[in-house]
Amino acid sequence: MIYKFGEQLVPVTTEEWETDQVPAVFVTDSRHADETLAKAGIIYENEIQVAKIGFCRLENQQDCVVGTLCIPKLLDVLGSRYRMYFFVNRSNVVIVDDEDFSERLIRRIQQKKTHQGETKERFLYNYISEFISRDLEMLVAYERRLLRMEEDVSQEHTANFQTKLMPLRRELLNLRSYYDEIMDLTKELEENENGFFLKKHLKYFGTLTDRADRLMSRTSHLLEYAQQVKEAYQAQIDAKQNSNMQFLTVISTIFFPLTLITGWYGMNFKDMPGLEDGFPFVVVLSIVVIVGCIIIFKKKHIL
Repeated sequence: MIYKFGEQLVPVTTEEWETDQVPAVFVTDSRHADETLAKAGIIYENEIQVAKIGFCRLENQQDCVVGTLCIPKLLDVLGSRYRMYFFVNRSNVVIVDDEDFSERLIRRIQQKKTHQGETKERFLYNYISEFISRDLEMLVAYERRLLRMEEDVSQEHTANFQTKLMPLRRELLNLRSYYDEIMDLTKELEENENGFFLKKHLKYFGTLTDRADRLMSRTSHLLEYAQQVKEAYQAQIDAKQNSNMQFLTVISTIFFPLTLITGWYGMNFKDMPGLEDGFPFVVVLSIVVIVGCIIIFKKKHIL
């Protein structure tokens, strides 16, 4: 698909574009990428392999700027991602996308934006800002999940806590790395090493860098909050274990002297005092030991 630059992104046919040769956005797939790049006047000697894109980055070449995007899906951050190339020269932008993600983004830009793509800088700004536009809402949802988990911990509802927290932390770690990559990519666009962008329009890329920086900071804050929730959970587990150990200590302290007494009088030596009539004495002694232990534990606020 070809979209002519202007206040509105107007789709044009190949024949119309070849007649006018106006700056445009080309959206294609990897099968037709070489043909489309040649049409747009972009030379790229490396092999285009959309499926192997693993991260977001920008590469400045002599004749063009080459970028790769690896965008997490909001409903499945740890799962598959949207992957695409974008190429920019002095006139045109080419997007290579084997899914319909870029087409959907452009349709959303057409529906929401008044100034859709007067220049390639404005188009790239709209394109990148559109696929991160819902991320703040997603991070707010993560914050609410952590708040609920913290409330559950405070109410001692800790069933399956670890199985809930660990995937959440992995997702946030993935998102933090992703926003860091986006921030680096937009910074390189702003640096304009090849001079393909007008200086007065570089502010668009600076705005994108600030947005990615805020998203990354928010994600880092959520990771710290997740760690605090985990520590609160661990503190509660430790408190329960200490309580159990304290209970076992009390039981052991009470029964240790009783074991000693019963062991002593269970030896049945011939000349042992109280061998014939010592049972009442042993019972009384055992009761005295138990009561004494309880009194000591009460004074030390153990019971």
